[in-house]
Amino acid sequence: MAQAELGYPEKEELKFGFIKLTDMAPLAIAYEKGYFEDEGLYVTLEAQANWKVLLDRVIDGQLDGAHMLAGQPLGATIGYGTKAHIVTAFSMDLNGNGITVSNDVWAEMKKNIPHDADGKPVHPISASALKPVVDGYKAEGKPFKMGMVFPVSTHNYELRYWLAAGGIHPGYYAPAKGDTSGQINADALLSVTPPPQMPATMEAGTIHGYCVGEPWNQQAVFKGIGVPVITDYEIWKNNPEKVFGVSSDWAEENPNTHIRVVKAMIRAAKWLDENNNANRPEAVEILSRSDYVGADYDVIANSMTGTFEYEKGDKRDVPDFNVFFRHHATYPYYSDAIWYLTQMRRWGQIAEPKSDEWFMKTAKEVYRPDIYAQAAKTLIEDGLMTASEFPDFDKEDGFKAPQSEFIDGVTYDGKHPNDYLKSFKIGLKGDDQI
Repeated sequence: MAQAELGYPEKEELKFGFIKLTDMAPLAIAYEKGYFEDEGLYVTLEAQANWKVLLDRVIDGQLDGAHMLAGQPLGATIGYGTKAHIVTAFSMDLNGNGITVSNDVWAEMKKNIPHDADGKPVHPISASALKPVVDGYKAEGKPFKMGMVFPVSTHNYELRYWLAAGGIHPGYYAPAKGDTSGQINADALLSVTPPPQMPATMEAGTIHGYCVGEPWNQQAVFKGIGVPVITDYEIWKNNPEKVFGVSSDWAEENPNTHIRVVKAMIRAAKWLDENNNANRPEAVEILSRSDYVGADYDVIANSMTGTFEYEKGDKRDVPDFNVFFRHHATYPYYSDAIWYLTQMRRWGQIAEPKSDEWFMKTAKEVYRPDIYAQAAKTLIEDGLMTASEFPDFDKEDGFKAPQSEFIDGVTYDGKHPNDYLKSFKIGLKGDDQI
């Protein structure tokens, strides 16, 4: 009955792209568990070389959709980098990233970190512990370099947030002046490194640390070449991470297909989290295959099963390190979109001041909770999910309540983005321009 109401998919054979990261899991599980086929969809999943290639292939139609950085649909739609209207109706996960530094940097940082009665560093670790190290490099005329995965990536904004909260300036972008390095006035120089290459690039000494998703922080621990110092859960508790993105044109041409894709991925997300993560070992086995992430089972399991290892042997419980369904993780909140836009403005990627209304309008152009709600309601009609597992769609306005669980204690209210920007000591605000 629901199938007849929803309508058949306009396009049955689909190709979706992803990057080899743990948080592509909803795609892998929707495929492996037959959830796509339940919707009459025959999907091919294909790993992509990097985020730019992935985005370009969604834009030119070689891919029907893809695992994307939350900032990618927003950045493309406002014309930062590549200009194209991309939308998302599905948030793929919360949390899942970490910041890792080399052994040499860690040895210096440790001198500035309080330790507990057992001699272990007290977490979360502030970037203020890194500041004397960065200052030392500057005094010697040496650049302090860190890697992140893409200019509009969550990793870039999380790393910048953490550094700035500790008094380290991560630099500005000035696209109007042709400067897209993001290193103007920087104390620490941030640049792009593809995720799987992070550990080797740090081991070679090209960068001194990085922010990346799993399994590439735990890989540094396993290889003995670096120490993850903080997770993004500790920088911003339950922050949105990846999204599933499609071109606006594709969404308009394939409305039933789009809803069915979202249905399958919601089911996959639920499977990943249900029964207190009981399915995670099976998920890790799937992700460890070369077709997906292709990292060792033990490396992926280190974070996917609710723990995270910092210094070698210092393994701590972080049950929400990877969240796929809890806390309404799959719902595309406008307030999540607006946070990313505030960070683009804070660091100069949005060069000129924008009104609060502009932030709201842009979020609504890109984030599509209306499509998500259609998928969820159909799952409820199908008897596969219950209404209690979703937001109350009759009352939901797309904004989370003000969030205060950031490492610097600053409260974020998505309805007042310019007031939020004014609360930071480091960063552009008001009429500031580079």
